[in-house]
Amino acid sequence: MNNNESSNKDIITGRNPVSEALRSGRAVDTLYIAKGELSGSVKVIAALAKEKHIPIKEVDRKKLDYMTGGANHQGIAALAAVKEYSTVDDIFALAEERGEKPFIIVLDGIEDPHNLGAVIRTAECAGAHGIIIPSRRAAGLNFTVGKSSAGALEYVPVARVTNIAAAIDELKERGCWVYGADMDGQCYCSTDLTGACALVIGSEGRGLGRLVREKCDVILSLPMRGRINSLNASVAAGVLMYEFMRQRENINAVTSGGSKYV
Repeated sequence: MNNNESSNKDIITGRNPVSEALRSGRAVDTLYIAKGELSGSVKVIAALAKEKHIPIKEVDRKKLDYMTGGANHQGIAALAAVKEYSTVDDIFALAEERGEKPFIIVLDGIEDPHNLGAVIRTAECAGAHGIIIPSRRAAGLNFTVGKSSAGALEYVPVARVTNIAAAIDELKERGCWVYGADMDGQCYCSTDLTGACALVIGSEGRGLGRLVREKCDVILSLPMRGRINSLNASVAAGVLMYEFMRQRENINAVTSGGSKYV
């Protein structure tokens, strides 16, 4: 956990408060349990969190002390999400409500909350209907993400799923063409991106996972002219999202398509 997580006010501490938060359906980003405490009522709470697909992390008691500001946490604390998670159905419903072909961003393990927030902000500006993130080994909707999104989180549905590969299969079944961003693909600007589609962005260090890459219909690449061989994940996502928007709205050098410009 980082200082941003430990300093925000969305921390629920103690066995009863955490248990009630989970039972009430409150959006919880992560459950933290002190090492050696996974027994008795804590074990019951952990089982409930697992049922709800909430990530569980075992941490040193000192870290939990720091995270909760020295409160009597009883070996357990929950980090509440700053916004309720949506579902994949919610994302498709938004596209239908707008009368548009679905445009969905899938993030295969973005771990930096600043990057996640930046992607959410750009997705909102580029007209994406929603974002899909994994429930494990990835940033969730914590305080830092909300702040980094500059308010965009209020308008973009974010669905959290247990398996990104399975989510891609569902998107395909529902008519989306899936484009992955990675090296050794076809040039992004020479590809037709106007239909119902999903753009898959890999993690900061590893890029797309092998299975996720294999499930993509097309791999898109950005030309690189410098000595560095990759862009920051949120920057690459931004470049590609705007190409999707440009094509979908038929924007070119002559016609503005009626869009707002900065």
